[in-house]
Amino acid sequence: MNPARPIEIIGGGLAGLSLGLALRRENIPVVLLEAGRYPRHRVCGEFITGLAPATLSRLGLAPFLADALHHHEVAWFHRETPIRLQRLPSPALGLSRHALDARLAAAFVAAGGELRTDTRATDLAAQPGRVLANGRRRGDATWIGLKIHARGLALTRDLELHLGDQAYVGLSAIEGGEVNLCGLFRQRRLAGTHLALLLAYLEATGLPALAARLAAVESDPASFCAVAALSFSAPQTPAPPDTISLGDAHGLIPPFTGNGMALAFQSAEAALDPLLAYSRGETDWSATCRTANHALRRRFRARLTAARAMHSFFLQPRHQRCLTALARSRLLPLRPLYALLH
Repeated sequence: MNPARPIEIIGGGLAGLSLGLALRRENIPVVLLEAGRYPRHRVCGEFITGLAPATLSRLGLAPFLADALHHHEVAWFHRETPIRLQRLPSPALGLSRHALDARLAAAFVAAGGELRTDTRATDLAAQPGRVLANGRRRGDATWIGLKIHARGLALTRDLELHLGDQAYVGLSAIEGGEVNLCGLFRQRRLAGTHLALLLAYLEATGLPALAARLAAVESDPASFCAVAALSFSAPQTPAPPDTISLGDAHGLIPPFTGNGMALAFQSAEAALDPLLAYSRGETDWSATCRTANHALRRRFRARLTAARAMHSFFLQPRHQRCLTALARSRLLPLRPLYALLH
């Protein structure tokens, strides 16, 4: 029997780590390159919607999410005014990336995977056995994401979603009695760093009461993160041939969905069987890429298209007023959107 062909994964986020771990469980040699190290904080809503039991089982994720909080309700606010209380079709899972990434990385190494941290790949050219899970494609400088953990921040419901002027902010409970506050904002010329910068953005976007709530409690300065050059539009150029891109590298879903973490796992699941067939010598690399990319497009095209179409309603003041009216009248098509997330 010929030895298994190795797989190289560039990017050690949720997609790369879960794929690498699943491949190692099948005794496939895997090298994973990660530019950072673990544990680390990420700009992320840190709650998971749309993660089906089948994906949990296929990737063996259940042990890593066993202590995740279960969130059942979302309180919606527009400029500090409550507009909707929404019961989720299935519970969202609340767990920080700081904990989850570190757990998956440790399990990958324990399973015999080769993890090279502090290693930024400079050559991203397509080659047999190489999978790109290296995060979002850079966009324009319009949008910035900011995130921090706070302790003692009381929530009105399990999750809160606040709509501001060209901004929205999510709050979710995570482990250790902390709350993750993460927002997407149109970039502005504001002074400050870390917590002061986030407070300035909340004030500037018409969310002063939320800023006051955050300022009144203890926050973890080490958890503060920022990420810029975010683009949620469809890529203008197709992916290079003979390339498999997973997670945000495949498509960045707007964060209001709470589906980014689930999409990362689901993309790893979609690529797993084609990569196993390649590594075992059952297919060549071109066929592997065609099969994996067909599965990725079939699973995510409608979801990404629908979420991108709705995104401006969460950001632009005129569209927010329409969204608010629909939410109050219970005409907002949230259930069809949530159905697409699975």
